[in-house]
Amino acid sequence: METVNQLLDSIKDVGRDAVRGGYSRAVYSTAELDLRAWFIEQAQQRGLAVETDRNGIIWAWWGKPQDGALVTGSHLDSVPGGGAFDGPLGIASALAAVDILQSRGTEPRRSLAITVFPEEEGSRFGVACLGSRLLTGAIDVDKALNLRDGDGNTFADVAKGNGLDPRHMGPDSEALGRIGDFVELHVEQGRGLGENGPAIAVGSSILGHGRWKLSIHGQGNHAGTTLMADRADPMVAAGQIIVAVRDTAARQPDARATVGRLTPVPGGTNVIASRVDMWLDARHPDDAVTAALIESIYKAARDIAAGEGCTISLTEESYSGTVHFDPGLSQRISAILPDAPVLATGAGHDAGVLAGHVPSAMVFVRNPSGISHSPEEYVADEDAAIGATALAKVLEGLL
Repeated sequence: METVNQLLDSIKDVGRDAVRGGYSRAVYSTAELDLRAWFIEQAQQRGLAVETDRNGIIWAWWGKPQDGALVTGSHLDSVPGGGAFDGPLGIASALAAVDILQSRGTEPRRSLAITVFPEEEGSRFGVACLGSRLLTGAIDVDKALNLRDGDGNTFADVAKGNGLDPRHMGPDSEALGRIGDFVELHVEQGRGLGENGPAIAVGSSILGHGRWKLSIHGQGNHAGTTLMADRADPMVAAGQIIVAVRDTAARQPDARATVGRLTPVPGGTNVIASRVDMWLDARHPDDAVTAALIESIYKAARDIAAGEGCTISLTEESYSGTVHFDPGLSQRISAILPDAPVLATGAGHDAGVLAGHVPSAMVFVRNPSGISHSPEEYVADEDAAIGATALAKVLEGLL
């Protein structure tokens, strides 16, 4: 029987990023593959039967795989330079919860499974929760297969190289039908629980959120021979657009908008870029407000680009509307954890994708500073232990 902290400690050196700090565990990278192998070994040590489905989702079964099972899980991939808890905490807690239940001699009245979803962060192929989107049909299969990573590799090719058959990927009603209830434990990615609040909370909803790509086209040229007055520099436009994104979102209560990635082409120090690609993340509780926010940002971006002699295009890469978790399941969990407050989140999760198809819920574990997607992300050992015990109570109460 291992604690959450012991489990996390056993993978603390996998995927460390010496440049960014924290961890970089992109889907199907060496680090993420090592973590998948680690999970399979851990599950088998507990007597769980492990299978990987046609979308690359790992299922570890306690009991015979069957419809209506109780399922818990999360992901093992990370953002570039991410923290140690986003994803792995949920997986380690699920394994520890099984340990707790098995040590008590619990006999499940229905099958229980732990799942590991691939590409939850979207850090390699640009679409968050890609595994659960494929499972549920929330993304067009051809679009998914033709997604490319930063090196130009298609998702189809990478999936094939890791033992999957792209011809069979996509909506899987049989696998989805096995999920009777889904519960995801995750590190809190905000300050809802605070430094001195309770260690756990029950999730209520996820803000609507999406990702868009802005491509600014200008005139590539020589940095030394091109006079300032003769330039159509998309990098100058990009800098102004980033400020406009911040200012536009700041004028709308409860909105969040971020430019977290920017790529100049060709990217030379002594070259005026010919194009700049930038990726926008935008979120708001009201989907109509999110749409209006994007339109306002795009209008401002067009005006800025034109002022610099450039053009611009906008492409939506993914969008998930505001999700409210199943009230019946959430109420049952709140009854099992009566001291846990109810908390909304601005972060996307596989549970949010599944919520449109099966009863889904979330349990959050306190992150005192609220910092996430960063090496500074933190969960105290005692809070991690409380979270695993709480998850065991929830699973036992729902089995």
